[in-house]
Order: sequence, then structure tokens, then C-alpha cells
Amino acid sequence: MNYFVTAIGTDSGKTVASAVLCHALKADYWKPIQAGTPRDAETVKALCPEIKIHEERYLLTQPLSPHAAAAIDKKNILLKDIVAPAAAHLTIEGAGGCLAPVNDREFVIEIAKKTNAEVIVVANLYLGSLNHTMLTLYYLKQNQYRVKGIILNGDAPSSEEYIRTHSPYPILLKMNPEKTITREVIEKYSKQLNPLQT
Repeated sequence: MNYFVTAIGTDSGKTVASAVLCHALKADYWKPIQAGTPRDAETVKALCPEIKIHEERYLLTQPLSPHAAAAIDKKNILLKDIVAPAAAHLTIEGAGGCLAPVNDREFVIEIAKKTNAEVIVVANLYLGSLNHTMLTLYYLKQNQYRVKGIILNGDAPSSEEYIRTHSPYPILLKMNPEKTITREVIEKYSKQLNPLQT
């Protein structure tokens, strides 16, 4: 089973959520497009040293939207060249939000369909996140993506309640603000993760 971890925007907590999924499912980790350093693969490996990390298809130098970072590095990202590595269980981390462009025609979220992955949306809670969350969920539903559910990241009870009430997809996990992300934190949340079909 492949899961594609996307988000309502950048810095939403995709890497931590991916580490939780890898630990809980004993899944391999793969980030096909990495823009800038430090590499998210290094973070996941530090948090889950037992899992297998697959090499990025595109490793870009600048921490920008994939299409902008690729232009600076004089590279051309093509989704047809992104092929998922063989794995019994694979957690695939996207770059930025669903509609982060990889070139003039294609978006990051399209990797999910290309790799036959179910989508998991990380929704961090901040002022304006309800709009961003509901727009993301609406887009995924309208475009017939297979969505496993949502991981909430943050502490905003009214926003959380609204998402729980109005989302067409289940809440898989609620992550609270943490001072430091450690292996123990990953283990804690992996135990709280709602069961996933594998």
C-alpha cells in the first residue's frame, strides 16, 4: 500500500506525519522532489532509523516551489519520470501543498495518482487554515483522488471541531504542538494513529 502525504500548504508538518506513518506501518519513505536543505529524508531517517529511505528523483538546491527551484537549477521536472520504488508499504511525501506546481502544466498532487497512492492530508491549524483545508479537501474530492483521511497538526479547538464536522474524510490523528520532535514523539503518535488498511 502506498500513501501520499500532502498538506494544505508548506511547513504544515508533512515530514513528521510521514515519520509517524513509516513507524506505524513499517513503511519505506520516499520524497520524490526535495527542494532545498536539510533534506526531509535525513529528518525521517533520524527519527526512524530502522526504515528504508529511497533516493529522491529530483534533488533541488533552493527551498522554493518545485517549478521555481527547478528553473534555478536548470532542471525540468516531468511527472512521467517519477516512478515509485518497489516496496510493500511506501510513504511518499509531497512538496508543499497539493497544487504546488512542478512545471507549467503539472502539480505535486498528481504524483499520488501516478503512484497509485491513497492521499493523507496534513492540516495545520492557524488563522485562515479552515479555508485552506476545505479548499484542499474540495479539490481532492472533485478530482476523484482516493483520500484515506486527515492528520490535524496544532491546537485550535474551534477549527478542529469544524473540520471534524464538515470534512468528507475521517480524522486519522491529532498532533499537538511539541517543543522538540524526537523518536519518542513519533512512537507516541504512531500508537494514536487510527487503523489504516495495509
